[in-house]
Amino acid sequence: MNRRAFHRAPEGERRQDLIEATLDCIAEFGLKGATLRQIAIRAGVTAGLVRHYFDSKDQMVAEAYRTVIASLTEKAEAIEGNPETRLRDFIVINLTEPVANSRSLSLWAAFISQVRVDPTLAAIHREGYLGFRNALETLISDFLVANGRAPDGDACRRHAIAINGLMDGLWLEGCLAGDLFRESELVSIALTSIEAMLGLPLVPPHARTGNSN
Repeated sequence: MNRRAFHRAPEGERRQDLIEATLDCIAEFGLKGATLRQIAIRAGVTAGLVRHYFDSKDQMVAEAYRTVIASLTEKAEAIEGNPETRLRDFIVINLTEPVANSRSLSLWAAFISQVRVDPTLAAIHREGYLGFRNALETLISDFLVANGRAPDGDACRRHAIAINGLMDGLWLEGCLAGDLFRESELVSIALTSIEAMLGLPLVPPHARTGNSN
């Protein structure tokens, strides 16, 4: 197991380092196998310092899961460009590295097995899912407006639910058996399916005449 080099850091940074170490250990050993000692070793700190930041392993696990979930919505909010570009990039980001890889799959498998039995993780999952879906719904609405279509709130919500489900399935297939697919094949399938669903093309910006973005 790799050990991070110790360095003095501000409180917020040190706490985030411990969360990342927690995620590393969960991905490698699972929720039960990731002990406080292993997390401390991975973070390059003492077990006592871990307890300074977190009251228990359960609290560390909850914060780690919150970080995983929040990062997905943050990626959507960080995307720049016109509505078409932002929607397309959102799809691509969620079906390619580093969102779609073996580490992400290991984390998903570890956390999802506990969501149904742990109220704290269930609440984090629900909050994260709604945040992600709402971000996607906004991207869809902006895309429709940019293409001269008046967005219907309920229709955008249903599209967001459907597209999220489509991406979840393709993401899982890619993580479990990526070698069975051609390069970028799953991304292409996702974009083609979403074009059919929305009834509008998601062509690259450079292919559209007069598009300056």
